[in-house]
Amino acid sequence: MSKSLVIVESPAKAKTISRFLGDDFIVRASVGHVRDLPRSSSDIPASVKGEEWAELGVNVNDGFSPLYVIPTEKKEQIKELKAALANSQTLYLATDEDREGESISWHLLEVLKPKVPVHRLVFHEITQGAIERALKNVRSVDGNLVQAQETRRVVDRLFGYKVSPFLWEKTRVRTLSAGRVQSVALRLIVDREKERIVFVPAGWWDLTANFSSDKGTLNAKLNEWEQLKIADGSCFSDDGKLKPKKKDQVVVLDEKKVHEIVTSLTDLDKKGVRAKITNREVRTFSEKPAPPFITSTLQQEAIRKFRWTAKRTMSVAQKLYEQGWITYMRTDSTMLSEQAIKASRDLISNTFGAEYLPQKPRIYSSSSKNAQEAHEAIRPAGEAFRHFNQAKSSLSAEEARLYELIWRRTIASQMKNATGERLRLLIGMGKAQFSASGKTYLFQGHKKAAMTFVTEASKKTEKEKILPPLEKGDELGISDLDPAGHTTKPPARMTEASLVKALEERSIGRPSTYASIIDNIERRRYIFRKGSALVPSFTAFVVMDILEKQLSWLVDYDFTARMEERLDQIASGSSERLAVLERFYHGQEGLIESLERAREMLSFEEIGYRIGAAVVPEAKDEKAPKEKEELPIVVRVGRHGEYVQHDDIIAFIPDDLTPEELTMQKALELLEEKRKGPIELGTDKETGEKVYLRKGPYGYYVQLGEPKEVPKARGKGTKIIKPPVASLHRGMQPQEVDLNLALKLLSLPIVLGEIEETVVEKSKKEGEKDQEKKVKLKVEAHYGRFGPYLKKGKATCSLPQTMSIFDVTLEKALELFSDPSVSRSATQTLGTDESTGLAIKMKNGRFGLYVTDGKINASIPRSLKPSDVDLEKAIELLKAKAAQKKSGKKRKATRKTAKKTTSKATKKTTKKTTKKTTKKTTRKKKT
Repeated sequence: MSKSLVIVESPAKAKTISRFLGDDFIVRASVGHVRDLPRSSSDIPASVKGEEWAELGVNVNDGFSPLYVIPTEKKEQIKELKAALANSQTLYLATDEDREGESISWHLLEVLKPKVPVHRLVFHEITQGAIERALKNVRSVDGNLVQAQETRRVVDRLFGYKVSPFLWEKTRVRTLSAGRVQSVALRLIVDREKERIVFVPAGWWDLTANFSSDKGTLNAKLNEWEQLKIADGSCFSDDGKLKPKKKDQVVVLDEKKVHEIVTSLTDLDKKGVRAKITNREVRTFSEKPAPPFITSTLQQEAIRKFRWTAKRTMSVAQKLYEQGWITYMRTDSTMLSEQAIKASRDLISNTFGAEYLPQKPRIYSSSSKNAQEAHEAIRPAGEAFRHFNQAKSSLSAEEARLYELIWRRTIASQMKNATGERLRLLIGMGKAQFSASGKTYLFQGHKKAAMTFVTEASKKTEKEKILPPLEKGDELGISDLDPAGHTTKPPARMTEASLVKALEERSIGRPSTYASIIDNIERRRYIFRKGSALVPSFTAFVVMDILEKQLSWLVDYDFTARMEERLDQIASGSSERLAVLERFYHGQEGLIESLERAREMLSFEEIGYRIGAAVVPEAKDEKAPKEKEELPIVVRVGRHGEYVQHDDIIAFIPDDLTPEELTMQKALELLEEKRKGPIELGTDKETGEKVYLRKGPYGYYVQLGEPKEVPKARGKGTKIIKPPVASLHRGMQPQEVDLNLALKLLSLPIVLGEIEETVVEKSKKEGEKDQEKKVKLKVEAHYGRFGPYLKKGKATCSLPQTMSIFDVTLEKALELFSDPSVSRSATQTLGTDESTGLAIKMKNGRFGLYVTDGKINASIPRSLKPSDVDLEKAIELLKAKAAQKKSGKKRKATRKTAKKTTSKATKKTTKKTTKKTTKKTTRKKKT
């Protein structure tokens, strides 16, 4: 009897679904998309290779028809799917329920060309009930969703393949790229860094003091002096000045003034004057729970609580979904199904008590205007939610952590508000007024679900502050007056969490793409990380400068959001794909017209991020008028890196310098250093050539002589011979380099000597013995990417940090090569195991030191020094490893048998049940 074929995206999802479907179904995975636009010219079919649009992969002159090709790595998978389909009676396409999933289903139809009935199977969680419901409610592939995905793919291809070459052409750097959402995300990061660059800090002082009475003690802050509010950081603008509205309302304390206040209050205290509670304000508060997770909020919370990246969060969530623990993780809807609400309310009532359950279920609606309400929020899967303690015993540690986060958020979203009181005490003393605030929770409400789930990152926000039970008129003693100076801080750099939030607020892209966008701009080196902060590179500044000046609409926040809106309209059938593409590409002020205009207007000299302007110091007397002329100082990017340019002087920017730190003064320092030219260290006696210290794009280096122009050995003309150079070693400072050290650096690699060794040459013919052969090997000292090392033939070993590369001798090098703790090629024979007659040796492998008898390998624990491992210890380690292997095999065999028995039993039961059900249904129909 033929079976039904179910195709999903991933093998993990296929494995989970197959548990619920029984023997009448075959479940296979497509492993993602089976077709896509060509990635390189080699992917383009010969039939269209000559067409002008072939490189784009989109025929822009014929309805924007995409050129779909099957990637080489997918051909074997398609072959397997076709073979499975050949023996099937029905095809079920069970890819994800979003645009990408719909597109994969459509491509599978196009490639497989099935001649059997085809059904689209849609579910948002992988559970028995969800699969059964999906089988009863099959549909066909949604053409509108496919069109929306195809439009998105075509727009992204046209954007990337047209704008990226424009950037290459203008900057002469072919590694740059642009993307519809990628470039807008980068703009957000660059704009924040620009805010930091123009930020002017402002200073102010404040004063805190301890107050005590027989009812308790508290710490309070000075908030008024002579009936004027004390200024704090919120009173200043980013230009370092007081905000206009605050000028007549606050007093800015400096160090002198705050110490005058301290003296005044101390004198009052000495005179026996007591502080007094002048006002007591109590306000109640009620805190609502956060809605259930959507993709973006899950990413933000995992970044904050676990310090994960968005990419890692989505990877773990994908595993949880595919194993049937949570609902679909790519969603922008906060809605919960009736089934999920019932499961949450039952759990709250049974676990926390009826007092935590609101009378009516909470219904959430998404704030995002592009949200797809047909989807559901991310929640635990099933009709009854499995407890997170069960997850801890069934899943990996990181999967269990994320599941617990989702479980708690879902449950909390259906609980009562947390309620409490905020208390504010005002304390008067002389001309001063101090303020203290407290917060107390009277009913934990939804916080009860998250109470035990407090991390270091969330402790500050969850903490209560309880004040003593003081009343108006109570007197207090004052002590420990503590004045402190403060400076306003620039706007915080973007983090992954704040970038995801900013993208979502502006409706830019889809939350499901945020992880890949951040990953992409990091791989392209447009950004780098400083702790959790995302710092833009100078390359990012240059690229954004070009795009904002010449193609501003492409990186406009509103344009990107509107494009997302239009894609949603195509998905709903209210807009036509062709109209959107025509307007974007061929339309007035569309992509083609904008690029043509930008090419004409923008010259290479105009490209770069301007820092400021300065007079050119090298101006000669005869050019006196030019001496006062200020020329721009510009950051540019080239093939060898990022540099700052002033007139014709170029200075490379150090890798560790951020755009915020490249001030006008720093730029002038770099240029002045370059302007001075190379430092002459002296003359090499052997060659008669001068030795220089220079600075290049990768740091300082020494150079012997100058480039020389010599005739070509063959043919006419000349060629340039570059002089020998050597980089400064790690830790070396340029000011420490003299002629002697420079010549040592230029002498590398140093030949320490030559030795003779016996090597075994393996025979190429069967039956012939391997031949021993004596060979001469050079022993050399080198300096590479990871520091100094020794080389003997093909063997290498690192040089210990305590040893200088210039002091190592041939004898010391050979000693290091024979030490397994240093050299991977070394072998130390420890002796023979009398019980087995096998030689015991110590070796160095990929994972560190180990001992071996030729049959068993045992790692040497890090707690042991190589010198501690003698023959006796090595035998002990090998015996322990042998015992571990033996017990491991037994356990594995037991597990395998148990699994086999269980699966057999399940299959039999499923088969029996299915047969019975089928027979009953058939009988009913006959009747």
